[in-house]
Amino acid sequence: MVKEITSWFSPALQEEMPIATYGYFGFALLLIPTAAADFLEYERFQLIDALSPHIHAGKIKVFSINSMNNQSWMNDNMEPAHKAIRQNQFNEYVHNEVIPYIRRHTSNNTLIFTCGASFGALHAMNLFLKRPDIINGAISMSGVYDLTEYTKGYWDEQVYYNSPQHYIPNLTDPWFLDKIKASHHIHIYSGSGAYEDPEASRRFSKVLWDKGIWNDLEIWGNDIPHDWPTWRKMLPLIIEQKF
Repeated sequence: MVKEITSWFSPALQEEMPIATYGYFGFALLLIPTAAADFLEYERFQLIDALSPHIHAGKIKVFSINSMNNQSWMNDNMEPAHKAIRQNQFNEYVHNEVIPYIRRHTSNNTLIFTCGASFGALHAMNLFLKRPDIINGAISMSGVYDLTEYTKGYWDEQVYYNSPQHYIPNLTDPWFLDKIKASHHIHIYSGSGAYEDPEASRRFSKVLWDKGIWNDLEIWGNDIPHDWPTWRKMLPLIIEQKF
């Protein structure tokens, strides 16, 4: 499998940001790490290996970036308002730097889908919902979609605008709604085993349906925990069956 690692100094984040690319052709799958992990996390935990049949077949080209959670919501030494600022800078980095990078390394017509597990699931969904004009859908596994699960009681306008569970019910702008509704790839998956929160997925799926937004919700059984073996099974199956 072809693998390329590169980086650039991000104007939005003001630091060097690496990105790993796997494959030659296919639609673009942008992986957002879990928790405070880095751009090689999905490779270390063998998820890239699990996707390798789809990569080799030219169905997908995978891009993987760093998380910034350790500089925002998971950093207990930061002021909460500064965490929110860093969250918005991460969004700008993805929307204004990573997406154009993917376009340059695929084509202007290539479909781009965000994907993440755990905290990465929230980011993947949020990044899509905020820019459905440049991202075509999201695959979110084992996520919660209420940012206050991570803010330790802090609330401000920027938390609201990065918490899909809160802002989607109030979204009325037809520009956003029409573009979100045009996607047939909003996939929300969860197990029901240890450390999973399937009710969070059910709640958010209902929020979307209440706005007339199609989504694909699947809740797996009590033997499916919040862990890498789950995501190594889930993601290749989603790619195989839903795309």
